[in-house]
Amino acid sequence: MENSENTNIMVERHPLPPFLPKQAKVLILGSFPPQKHRWSMEFFYPNRMNMMWEMMGWVMQNDANFFIDTATNKFRQQAIVSYMEKAGIAIYDAAAAVKRLKNNASDLHLQVVEKTDIVGLLSVLPLCKHIACAGIKSAELVCEDFKLKVPKLGENTMLNINGENICLWRMPSTSRACAMPMIKKAAYYKHLLVEAGVDIYDKKNM
Repeated sequence: MENSENTNIMVERHPLPPFLPKQAKVLILGSFPPQKHRWSMEFFYPNRMNMMWEMMGWVMQNDANFFIDTATNKFRQQAIVSYMEKAGIAIYDAAAAVKRLKNNASDLHLQVVEKTDIVGLLSVLPLCKHIACAGIKSAELVCEDFKLKVPKLGENTMLNINGENICLWRMPSTSRACAMPMIKKAAYYKHLLVEAGVDIYDKKNM
């Protein structure tokens, strides 16, 4: 039963549509976007303090600043969108609607009101056989839906969706609240992308 203190907290619907390139081999699922005042672009992982795009730059081009305009210290949104589309990496979040119990971006204080329809997302991604849960909150939500035990960090478990075997990975959170160094987080994601058959080095000049 919902705590009576939480009944007056506003429900937030997910502010972005799923990013679902048709040729995607991997679906990255975070938990839920931060509050809008923390955004520096209109795309996933928009908080400049989050490590996702530094990490992806390192993984894909051996350059943590590849997706960053260092002159303005902002993300290169079009480069990110183009690169993820051509590499075949889909992105969304495990929660479709939430309440922020502490009015911040912490997963610890997110009350999930509605989960994302994972089966629906995969139905339009015929080549996607890998789901990467970016952080424990995302992994818990997905595993709860499919009645699975949450894998250990960097490990995976199998789920069957409409006769297709899907590999569900638990990845480190890219938030700086997770104290693991960026390079170590990136190594987990690089391993996953290689296992999924994502060609991560062939788009040099975006």
